[in-house]
Amino acid sequence: MTALYPGSFDPITYGHIDLVRRATKIFDKVVVAIAVNIGKEPLFTVAERVQLVKEAFKDLHDKVEVVWFEGLVVEFAKRHGIRILLRGLRMVSDFDYEFQMAITNRMFAPEIETLFLMPSEDYFYISSRLIKEIVALGGSVNRFVPDFVEKAMKEKLLTQKQDR
Repeated sequence: MTALYPGSFDPITYGHIDLVRRATKIFDKVVVAIAVNIGKEPLFTVAERVQLVKEAFKDLHDKVEVVWFEGLVVEFAKRHGIRILLRGLRMVSDFDYEFQMAITNRMFAPEIETLFLMPSEDYFYISSRLIKEIVALGGSVNRFVPDFVEKAMKEKLLTQKQDR
């Protein structure tokens, strides 16, 4: 069975990586679907995020597929015959939003189930927003993201500063 793990992954963190690695022990395949989100201003382009996520799972290329999508996640899942959506829950504050999304998705596609996984307690407090803020202020985030992601973030933020 295949599970779909959608998100912006801007950037991918050890929390995301932990969740996907654990999901590959439950499912035959995990499709990591990177959303083109019109409501957010991402640090990385979709193509850059796809490359970073592929790099994070290069050792699991037979179990993890990385794609991008636009539109409703349930429509993407239906088009690809995927019936399981994976979502991560870090803390109670995530639950309200995720619960709303799961119920809304069920209204659009009752045949698709949402399953929640919690990351390891080592990664419970990690958020992409916080990581971007730390890097923008000159801090190291090597505890939260792989080295290649931290390097890409620093290069991207340096380029953005130079463009101003």
